[in-house]
Amino acid sequence: MLEALGWVATAVFSTSYFFRRQMALRLIQAAAACLWITYGVAIGARPVVVANLIVAAAAVYTSFPKRDGAAAGAVAARD
Repeated sequence: MLEALGWVATAVFSTSYFFRRQMALRLIQAAAACLWITYGVAIGARPVVVANLIVAAAAVYTSFPKRDGAAAGAVAARD
């Protein structure tokens, strides 16, 4: 059962590369990382857990549009 979870996580992560939209790709990668975290906890592998916490956080963080503060600052600097 645990080995199957690892294979499912691998399959989910691999499918993320077939998505054209960046947001979809990153959200699928975040979901796969969550599966890997579950797998890592189940087998007691801290490096797997920590690495995938980082991957999941980065994938979620970069999935959402950012405010363009640089452009607003440039306008304020010219005034």
